[in-house]
Parts: sequence; C-alpha cells; structure tokens
Amino acid sequence: MKKRMWEIIIAIVGMIVVIGFFIPAETTPSADTRIILEHTKKTYIAPPCFKQSNPTNNLADSTLGEANELNYKANGTCTKNAFKSEDDSLLMNLFKNMGIVAKKWDDW
Repeated sequence: MKKRMWEIIIAIVGMIVVIGFFIPAETTPSADTRIILEHTKKTYIAPPCFKQSNPTNNLADSTLGEANELNYKANGTCTKNAFKSEDDSLLMNLFKNMGIVAKKWDDW
C-alpha cells in the first residue's frame, strides 16, 4: 500500500514538472538590478547601453527599484530593449527567480 502511494506521488510530481515546461511565464528584472541614474535627464541607463546614451556628469550607480521610486524613465531604445522581459516556461521562470539559473540582467 505504501509503495503504491509513493508511485502516485512521484507520478503527480512528474506531471507537474512536465506541465511546468509548457506553461508560459515572463521573467522580469528584479528591483535590485544594477542601473545608472542620469539625474540631469531624470532617466536610467542599462550598463550595456552606457556609451551610446550620451550621459551628462550627473550620474549615480543604483538599482532599478530606486529608479522606479524616483519615477525615472528609460534613457532611449537600447535601455528599453535591455529591460524587456524574457519569455520563459513557468519552471524556467521559477529557476531564474530562485537564482538557480542566471537572468540576463544578473551580470550587470
């Protein structure tokens, strides 16, 4: 009887894992993602877009969460594209949010 119960539990967990690969989910950057604040223009810059953003000298290293609190906007198309969410499966989204798999924003 116990063996049968374990087989049922394993089958259910297996089905949940398989289904998790097919349910779509968006992975978004976390609030602690590193950005550069451009205080003069009241915008934020994604680190890979810094050179093409034509920044002033009124800069600060910060997080996306702080930029949102200050109501700063993205500085140009490059930064907007850099922060677009990733289309993942539900399971991959879970792994990325747990830190098991790296998000594209993690190495900034």
